[in-house]
This record gives sequence, structure tokens and C-alpha cells, in this order.
Amino acid sequence: MRNVTAVAHRGAPYHARENTLPSLRTALELGADAVEIDVRLTRDGVPVLLHDETLKRLWELDRPVTGLTAAELDEATAGEVPTLAAALAATGDGRVMLDLPGSPGVRAVRRVVDVVRDCGAEDRVYYCAGAAAMLAVRAADPAAEIALTWTTLAPPRPALLDAVRPRWLNYRFGLVDRDLVARVHRDGFLLAVWTPDTVRAMRRVLAAGVDSVTTNRIDALCALRRRGQPRDPAHPAGGAPARAAVPSRPQNGPGGAGASRAPGRGTSPKG
Repeated sequence: MRNVTAVAHRGAPYHARENTLPSLRTALELGADAVEIDVRLTRDGVPVLLHDETLKRLWELDRPVTGLTAAELDEATAGEVPTLAAALAATGDGRVMLDLPGSPGVRAVRRVVDVVRDCGAEDRVYYCAGAAAMLAVRAADPAAEIALTWTTLAPPRPALLDAVRPRWLNYRFGLVDRDLVARVHRDGFLLAVWTPDTVRAMRRVLAAGVDSVTTNRIDALCALRRRGQPRDPAHPAGGAPARAAVPSRPQNGPGGAGASRAPGRGTSPKG
């Protein structure tokens, strides 16, 4: 039976607040092969874990992360928004799928790649985002493992694939069927999907033959895999998304947009 990589979207947001150290640790304890994190830079250039541009959704502070220093962010969130370096330390030897939301510039991407390198995590971190960000990653690290996020059934242009050199193509799960999987495999790539959160949706993409599933319900995916889908032997990992006592829905973006079900309050725009 085929191996499928189980990726925990922002950790385990049904157990602990997304993109926090407890969420990442819980996801690995639940059996995730990798955790997906979102990384942005503070005003003073420190990579931190945060999906949104502002602290509004999770922290009820309408302040952009780019307007805060790392020290100010730490104070505003009681230390719960970790730096990338802290997240890499907390995940031990676990795999990390590093998403670059928004439209980070070349210097911002290079700063993130530099921190990964400084932490000695190049061999266990792989990057996902759209073409511009992944071109910047490839320029910063010729050996980086890349999952190119693609949002249409039309295949990426050969020139783009030659420049990015991805290992994975990363699709919203609703786009994926057996024909797409066959085409991606025929072209020499692995196929990842985001973010099916119901067992029915997970079963459908697994039956289609995908290589990796990123989900907010890592517990459900791992349980499903135990019943008939083995875990990934190549990279073993050493309720409602929690926001203090108030659940808050994770906004969805690669790997996250198009979740089959997103719990909690607020809206779930793509991004």
C-alpha cells in the first residue's frame, strides 16, 4: 500500500491555538509526519509564526506584524507567537513545511532561508507558496525542497518548473482527481493537497493517489491512515482551533485555502 505524508496545518488547531509551540508539539504527538507553519517578518526583520497580516483574528489586536518589533510582538501576545528559530527547535527532528503567506519580497525570503540555515534545519524544512516566493527561495537556496502551490488545473509552464525545480505541486484538495494525480506523477512530481478536514474528503483524495495531505484535523487523518494507509517511513516525526478559551477559525491559505470544514468564529477568506 502507498505511503502518504500527513501534514498538520499550522499544528493542531483543534487542540491548541494555530502556529504556536503547543500546537506544533501536539501535532507531532498525534502522529504528523510534518507540521505546516506560516512565517512573516516583524518590523525588525525577525521571522515569526503568523498566518494573518495582523493580530486581529487571533489576538483581537488590529496591528500589523510588520509594524511591531519582535519584542513588541512578544509583549502583545504574552510570548505566544514564536519565532521561526523557536519553532524549529521545538519540532526537534520533525519535518516542517514552511509557508510564506502574502507577497514576501526577495530580502524577506532570504532572511527566512538564512534562519533555517542558521538553525541547521535545511534537510527537514521544505517551502510552499506561489511562484514568486518559490523563485526567491530557489535563488536563496539552490538545494531547497519546494512544494509549488498551484491553484488552477492548467499545468505550470515548463519554464517556471525549470526555474523553481519543485519536488511537489501543491493543490487545493477540491481540484484533485485521479486524472490530475496521474498527470503530475507522469510529469515527475509528487502531489500534495490542502486542506481536507472531513473524513469523506480525506478518503477521496487518498483514493485519488495523492502523496501528501495537509489538514487541520491531523488526528482524523492519522486515524484514517492507521486503518488502511501506512505512515511515511522516509520522514517519521519524532474540537475547535484554540484561541485562549475562545475558538477561532483558521484562515485558509496554501496549504490551507479551501478547507472542507473550518470551525470557529469569523470568516475564512483565501490567503
